[in-house]
Amino acid sequence: MQAKSPLASHAASPSHSVIAKSNARRVLIVDDHPLVRAGLSTVINQEPDLYVCGEAGTAHDALDLVRHTQADIVIVDLTLPDGTGLDLVKRLAKLPGCPRLLVCSIHEEALFAERALAAGASGYIHKAEATTLVVTAIRKVLSGSSYLSENVTQTLLHQLSGRPAKDSKGSVENLTPRELQVFMLIGKCLSASKIGEQLHLSVKTIETHRAKIKRKLNLATSGELTRYAVQWVLEQH
Repeated sequence: MQAKSPLASHAASPSHSVIAKSNARRVLIVDDHPLVRAGLSTVINQEPDLYVCGEAGTAHDALDLVRHTQADIVIVDLTLPDGTGLDLVKRLAKLPGCPRLLVCSIHEEALFAERALAAGASGYIHKAEATTLVVTAIRKVLSGSSYLSENVTQTLLHQLSGRPAKDSKGSVENLTPRELQVFMLIGKCLSASKIGEQLHLSVKTIETHRAKIKRKLNLATSGELTRYAVQWVLEQH
């Protein structure tokens, strides 16, 4: 018998506990790490008014499950093997009767929260806080509100009022979501191979992104790119 892929998706099968939650809101989890999905499912399914209706490890599977599970809310990771979470959020947001969208990621909120909201998400939660705050975030987003940490809320308010909380490089705003992920990891001094491992991309693809980033930021050499990225990442903290 063929082993099941760790990225495999599935809709949850009805059980006695689920049937008892007939009025529960349906939650779909999209993350390529089975342990993360399992942990979130355990926390969410303990709530009487929430039910994990399915799990997906790829953007492709997520789109399929959204159509079949009629989820009320989708929790999306930013890093997926077949695309970025932001691209998935944009696609989901265009669907008729789109469910509410909550991004849950290891990436810094200050870098990606605004992009997530612009893409169509209603909230952003860091994975380090997920087990303790995910239920609060889910309920707030399902109620029609947005969910962000206090720090990110203040940062966005400063940006909207024209008083940036931190000095940022405007040209970085021209990067695509995937390029920003690569740029941030360059700023953390990761090699192309390590970046590829984290983002599930080949070294060749990472080098292509590096070349595009250098052009957009008007940087001539890889050394200049690394120094610029390191300085930029430090300025975000």
